[in-house]
Amino acid sequence: MSALVAALMMTTSTRPSAQLGQQIGQIRHNSGQNVVPVFEGWEKNADGTFNLVFGYMNRNYAEEPEIPIGPDNNFSSGPADQGQATHFYPRRQQFMFKVKVPADFGKKELVWTLTRNGQTEKAYGTLMMEEQLTDVVISENRGGLGNDSVTAKPNRPPTISIDELSTRSVPAGEAVTLTATASDDGVPSPPPQRGRGDNPNVAIVDGVRLLTVRERPITQAIVKPSRQGLAVTWTHWRGPGKVTFDPTTMAVKDGKATTRVTFSEPGTYVIRAYADDGIVATPADVTINVTGTAKTP
Repeated sequence: MSALVAALMMTTSTRPSAQLGQQIGQIRHNSGQNVVPVFEGWEKNADGTFNLVFGYMNRNYAEEPEIPIGPDNNFSSGPADQGQATHFYPRRQQFMFKVKVPADFGKKELVWTLTRNGQTEKAYGTLMMEEQLTDVVISENRGGLGNDSVTAKPNRPPTISIDELSTRSVPAGEAVTLTATASDDGVPSPPPQRGRGDNPNVAIVDGVRLLTVRERPITQAIVKPSRQGLAVTWTHWRGPGKVTFDPTTMAVKDGKATTRVTFSEPGTYVIRAYADDGIVATPADVTINVTGTAKTP
């Protein structure tokens, strides 16, 4: 009997700690956490060179830290500035930028280092065979039309350019209009309109039944895969203050996508627009020099 009592006591005493551990594991931090760089994989270019593709995981659910290029945000070897973000949206942001490396890159590594709140994290870019990216891999990871049949027709990435000059100036708190010109080859074709009773998660694309959502779709990404044809998403890539877009994402109409952007404080900003065809996204940048004094957005 004493052994049974002891066993019951042990069972009772361990359960609260297990529950506490589960509760701790479910805590969501709005701020105060670090940012983890992520190596997504690599692509081979037609000229024999390679693209190393990176994203990140901002462990905060609300805070969007700015980590300037320097000791806390750099690449090695080579230039510390490889075009990486300095403004980080919350949570997991995939396939955000590429670094081109030469054909003879071989077994070298390109290391992205981020330090935030005293924690340093590194992402190691390599040409390991299992890390090669394809449209299918990218689409499935983004929560798009993830299916081998996506490649039934060759998909060319969309093109995009920002109509204004590469550098502009605007006072803080004053909206500026930005317009992107974007085009695509129409692959994949957007899912058709469905009638009542149709499976909302299935569409016929180029004669093939495809799942249009994954069982656990990506919901945290600022650049979400378009399901309505070619779309443009505007993002805050670099710069010290708060940036507001109106709107952030829109379908491309007559080859154009326009937004109004407002900056809360002076500084040099990079705005990045992504043209997204539902599988891959192509970026274009514009630099904005914001003058004056800080404004409440």
